[in-house]
Amino acid sequence: MTSVALGANVEADTHEVVTLRSGSLAMRNKANGEVMHPGTGPQVEPRVLYIEPSRLQARLEEQLEAPLVLFDVGLGAASNAMAAWNIAEALGPSARRLHIVSFENDLGSLRLALEHPAAFGLESEAAQAAARALLREGTFETPRTRWELRVGDVQAELGRVAGVKADVVYWDMYSPLHAPELWSSGHFAALHRHCAVGATLHTYSNATAARAALLLAGFFVGTGIETGFKEQTTMAATTLASLVNPLGARWLERLHRSSSPFPVDVPKDEAGRAQAFAAIHAHPQFAAPVTR
Repeated sequence: MTSVALGANVEADTHEVVTLRSGSLAMRNKANGEVMHPGTGPQVEPRVLYIEPSRLQARLEEQLEAPLVLFDVGLGAASNAMAAWNIAEALGPSARRLHIVSFENDLGSLRLALEHPAAFGLESEAAQAAARALLREGTFETPRTRWELRVGDVQAELGRVAGVKADVVYWDMYSPLHAPELWSSGHFAALHRHCAVGATLHTYSNATAARAALLLAGFFVGTGIETGFKEQTTMAATTLASLVNPLGARWLERLHRSSSPFPVDVPKDEAGRAQAFAAIHAHPQFAAPVTR
């Protein structure tokens, strides 16, 4: 990833708006052809894939003084973060505040989304003001929310986040196919160090190597919900009790059968693979009585 200065004139033409089969508009990266929210689009998919599985509203309604911290890793067109922001803004004064930390290295998609606000969850004037302030100043705050932007390499930026632990993580980076380095065990280990006890992570990928990377980084890992175009997604957590459907013996068998079982930072030689297999088998998750 290439660092981008916050005030830089990032060209929106790194991305383009395309129409999905559903008729929804979506954002496409011109360099690699990858489409953000390719299933049901940026109006529906953030809610189905991230907001609802993370129980965001219920967690905000808990009677706790500390804000709920959301790491939005892969801001993109801000569809996930804006869906969370809208929920927090609509809650009453007794609800927890929401603190969003968004990570991104190319702001072109957000700039382009502001030219098509209704398609990307930015239809209200308040939402547009929040997004523009984020681009201009790197932060935006209301009585209900604090939203800050970290621009640059995600692993480096995680190292610069001081005194903040994530309660929820939306990991919505470019896919392991196009950006395998972003799905390494090293990236997830850096993230794990900045997660609170009971934190949950939600991502669209169900790749074996991505799940192995999460396990090697210290997360407990399970299957996530089915979406319109995937039978499974992935949910991870810092505690096993936070998972609904933890991976078990059947997944371990699949791991051994996989032609690409591990992330890019696991050595491909026989010794490196053996060490990774051993580390995953020794993970406390697989000593628990799971059946999936």
